[in-house]
Amino acid sequence: AIGLTAWVTMARLVRGQVLSLKESEFVEAARAIGVSDLNIVVRHILPNSIGPVIVAVTLGIPSAILAEATLSFIGIGVQSPRASWGSLIDDGTRWLQSEPHLVVFPALALALALMSFTFLGDGLRDALDPKLRGRQ
Repeated sequence: AIGLTAWVTMARLVRGQVLSLKESEFVEAARAIGVSDLNIVVRHILPNSIGPVIVAVTLGIPSAILAEATLSFIGIGVQSPRASWGSLIDDGTRWLQSEPHLVVFPALALALALMSFTFLGDGLRDALDPKLRGRQ
């Protein structure tokens, strides 16, 4: 259910990118020399709009993971026979005084996963940003 609502944000991002790019100078120059609309989309619009979409998806993954873990922690997410970082942390809180590792290790795994996807998104943003291409 968490992933089903993310398409609205992605659709808005794609629409904004396409509207912005179709008014850019290189698209108008391609139109002026008679390039077909399909060729403009494939050669200019798509390559310049796919980067921000990929970055937004990779930066949205940590939000979805954290939302699922939070819902599982408070008891309205994934239920007990299935494993979830939130439910593992919740189960470990009952034994926090005597067995702190039952909370620490799932929390560290959750934090590591969130940071990994965030760093992946940042790296992809730097690699796919057309303004930064060719710069070191």
